[in-house]
Amino acid sequence: MKSSHVRVETPTRAPQFTIRLSSTARGARLARRLAGQQLAAWGIPYDSETSQAVALVTAELAANAVTHGRTPGRDFRLTLLLLPEPAAVRVEVTDTRPERLPDDPAAEPAAPDAPSGRGLLLVAAYAERWGCEVRDACTKTVWADLTVIGPSFLRT
Repeated sequence: MKSSHVRVETPTRAPQFTIRLSSTARGARLARRLAGQQLAAWGIPYDSETSQAVALVTAELAANAVTHGRTPGRDFRLTLLLLPEPAAVRVEVTDTRPERLPDDPAAEPAAPDAPSGRGLLLVAAYAERWGCEVRDACTKTVWADLTVIGPSFLRT
């Protein structure tokens, strides 16, 4: 559950799903639905604990991209990777605001009556680890690795 701002290498042969979505509330909702569908295609049941956790983390990261990382006229990118050892799903959401890095939620928690500010706490609670990296001058990627519960479901 540690946040990191360093580059984390991803296996090049891991099964992967990538799609660009509009930086709108509709795009964020679609990201969540597509994540569940892709996991089902990889053999992780749609109603499983893993699928629900990935959907929630995807929704939070996509909502943050739309809310805080949006540049008018530019899309965000959702990437899912199925990591073999240990069995995990990596959720990556890439937006167009590299200068707006997310804060570690443990550093300054939201006020109890605040209407927002708890999304990354959820990400930290569900992810084995998560972080952010700037891969080029125009984008940043926030990622989270979630352990697959019941890896016997996997078919790649």
